Amino acid sequence: MSDSESRPNPVNQAVNELDVTSAVAIAGHPIHAMSVHFPIALVIGTLGIDIFYWWSADPFWLRVGLWSSGFAFGGGLVAAFAGTAELLLVRGIRGRVASWAHGVAAMTLIAVAGLNWGIRVQDTADVLPHGLLLSLLATFLTGLAGWHGGKLIFHHGIGLMVSAKD
Repeated sequence: MSDSESRPNPVNQAVNELDVTSAVAIAGHPIHAMSVHFPIALVIGTLGIDIFYWWSADPFWLRVGLWSSGFAFGGGLVAAFAGTAELLLVRGIRGRVASWAHGVAAMTLIAVAGLNWGIRVQDTADVLPHGLLLSLLATFLTGLAGWHGGKLIFHHGIGLMVSAKD
C-alpha cells in the first residue's frame, strides 16, 4: 500500500467535520425529509393511473391523473423549497457531492412533473403516449433522486436525529 493510500483525504476530512444539523426543521425534524413522501407516492401513482387509463380507456382515469400529477408537482415544489433552503443554509450539506446530485435529479423531476401536469391541463388527449412517457420518466427520476437522498441520510447522516443519550 502506498503512502498516499494510507493518509485520509484532507478535503473529505474537512467536509466530514462540518455540521449537518438541519436549518429548516420543526422540533428537530427536517421539513424536507417530512415533505417528500406524498410527492413521491403521487408521481408513482400517476404512472399507475396512466397504465389503468391505457388499459381501460375509462375517462375517470384522466381526471384522477390530472389531480394526481398536479398534487405531485405542487407537493414537489414544497419539498424543493425546503430542500433548497437546507442546501443553501447548511455548509455541511452543501459540501457533499451527493447533495448536488440529489438536487439536480430532484429539480429535473419537478420540471418533468410540471410538464406532465401541464399537458393534462392543456389537453387530456395527450395522456397517451406523452403523459405515460412523462410518468415513466418522472418515476425513474424519483428513484434517482431518492437514491441520492438515501445516500445523504445513510452514508452522511444528514437529517438524522441523534440525541445526546445515544
